[in-house]
Amino acid sequence: MGRGRRAAAIALGVAGALAAAIALTLAGCQSFGEHASGERLARMRQSPEWRGDQFQNPQPMWSDMRDALMRAFTGGPDVEPVAPVPVARTDPAALAIAPASGLRVTWFGHSSMLIEIDGVRLLTDPIWSERASPVDWIGPHRWYPPTIALDDLPRVDAVLISHDHYDHLDWPTIVAMRSWKNVFIVPLGVGAHLQRWGIAPERIVELDWWQPARVGALALTLVPARHASGRVSGRSDQTLWGGFALVGARHRVYYSGDTGLFDAMAQIGQRFGPFDVAMIEAGQYDADWPDWHLGPEQSVLSAQRVGAKALIPVHWGLFRLAHHGWTEPVERVLAAARCSDMPVLTPRPGQPIEPTALKPGDSTRWWPDARWATAAQKPIVATTDGVDSHRVALPQCPAAPQVSER
Repeated sequence: MGRGRRAAAIALGVAGALAAAIALTLAGCQSFGEHASGERLARMRQSPEWRGDQFQNPQPMWSDMRDALMRAFTGGPDVEPVAPVPVARTDPAALAIAPASGLRVTWFGHSSMLIEIDGVRLLTDPIWSERASPVDWIGPHRWYPPTIALDDLPRVDAVLISHDHYDHLDWPTIVAMRSWKNVFIVPLGVGAHLQRWGIAPERIVELDWWQPARVGALALTLVPARHASGRVSGRSDQTLWGGFALVGARHRVYYSGDTGLFDAMAQIGQRFGPFDVAMIEAGQYDADWPDWHLGPEQSVLSAQRVGAKALIPVHWGLFRLAHHGWTEPVERVLAAARCSDMPVLTPRPGQPIEPTALKPGDSTRWWPDARWATAAQKPIVATTDGVDSHRVALPQCPAAPQVSER
């Protein structure tokens, strides 16, 4: 057996043993959630995205699991901060005052955000736990405490969940919201988790792609994404995934959720744009799974495709879920944006900003200099149809700096 095959076999064996140990330890763990049944499952099976016994993407995803497993326990340079991250402590008193412009976004790190749009408050993919994991003793840990206590947030009208992966649907955080008055707007099937955790059925709104809902005067729609779902179980993709288009009286906002590049992005822009701001995932990518996450350059391209006037890169800055440097997503987003003239907003975690009425200091370079790889050195390029050799033709950016890892 060659060295490569031996390494792959060892990696697979270690991963399998670890998975088996975790599965035995976590059997019956409440944080797993619940599989849909009855009327909920019947409705899911009527979805155009349901094929066979699971949800599927119209554009299949490619990944190199052998290589990914071989590198599962490795890391590159500066994959985590070596000093405290300079976050902003979110002032509850400031959030109690409505934004003068009518639109305010407070990014708490990763994909958790408070979006205040035309009098409606929305909280996206909230994770206040120490780890993105079903348990508190293993799994990716956060790099800094929440910038505001959950109970210090202003009244939230709706919590938006993009999908049920642990870094987006956090059991302890949801349980802490049992006594809140908000509704939860989620993709098909995710409501089963919430009900198991004590959320009343009348507070749960489950949507298919392109299906609308209203929160007060705000119209929102679950829009497609190219991703997957599952909570460490033998049955994956049993719940849907997606992003959100928000249309208020004066403002429009897009949140991508987790996604790879997909064809319907232009349709989202045509139907709901142009967007005053788009929060699009830009981190936790890898060449071994280029269809699961956009990566920085495709994040900028996605902002163009949906018709965004400005981009806030998210899904970075809180957890390590991939091998890239922790500041690499934002560095590469800024490099790519210079080629397309896409305005990029970079608030500190915890810092409220009004995207249509920026003040000095709202969008600054707050992260430290760290080592990172350029798009030329480590490209992330999606496939068109899940076939390795069928790659998207990305626009060239000769103006992007070719900075080597330092």
